[in-house]
Amino acid sequence: MSSQEPYTLSYRVGVAENKNAKFRRTMEDVHTYVKNFGSRLDWGYFAVFDGHAGIQASKWCGSHLHTIIEKKLMEDETKDVRDVLNESFLAVDKQINTDLEGNSGCTAAVCVLRWELPDNFSSEEEDEMDLTRHKRKLYTANVGDSRIVLFRGGQSIRLTYDHKASDPLEMQRVEKAGGLIMKSRVNGMLAVTRSLGDKFFDSLVVGNPFTTSVEITSEDEFLIIACDGVWDVIDDQEACEMIKGIEDPNEAARTLVRNALERGTTDNVTVMIVTL
Repeated sequence: MSSQEPYTLSYRVGVAENKNAKFRRTMEDVHTYVKNFGSRLDWGYFAVFDGHAGIQASKWCGSHLHTIIEKKLMEDETKDVRDVLNESFLAVDKQINTDLEGNSGCTAAVCVLRWELPDNFSSEEEDEMDLTRHKRKLYTANVGDSRIVLFRGGQSIRLTYDHKASDPLEMQRVEKAGGLIMKSRVNGMLAVTRSLGDKFFDSLVVGNPFTTSVEITSEDEFLIIACDGVWDVIDDQEACEMIKGIEDPNEAARTLVRNALERGTTDNVTVMIVTL
């Protein structure tokens, strides 16, 4: 590659969304993508937020969560990124509940893709090292039922946890905190048990995310980041099978949105595809 040629990212991103006007009057989903995240070459930030009780919380997260994560990452680059994500989610949850009007909330599915030095690598060697000696790491965090799925070697791997009021562990946590689960909803109202915002539910619906860390390998083809408008009608493996072989990530995203609508999803639909 000559010095005049721009650097080509090792990933590509495609997004598709649909309000689903047949069932929804407003669009409360928001997505964010930041290339060269943290001003680092080939890092990436990818996120989908699914709002409820208004778009205020999802819109705020779409505009601000990545800057909060970036600031915390740069403050201490030796810190486990999963801890950074957890701290950032809790800070955002508190800020939304303090500063935003209304009682809106949102689910969140967030990925940070970055290159890391091997653990036994000394900083003195860094100038002489080429990118091939780095590890490529993916960190994820989620609250609620938006989902991140990795397609590896022909198999879907779910990197998130669905925080739903129908989940036995989440039911137990909510009831221990003094809440009730009625008709698979927190206090008979909210279907998710973790979110950003939702100050009306105070300590029952929390902002602590489920987090993962994965080293990306040559077997990894793509990521699907999508709201429950997709997952309500398409399972993980089926979604991957629908789009494998589609080279354009935008077309892959449109394919999943179209299939979700054809299958009768009643929610807003947002899909982000990251090819690896």
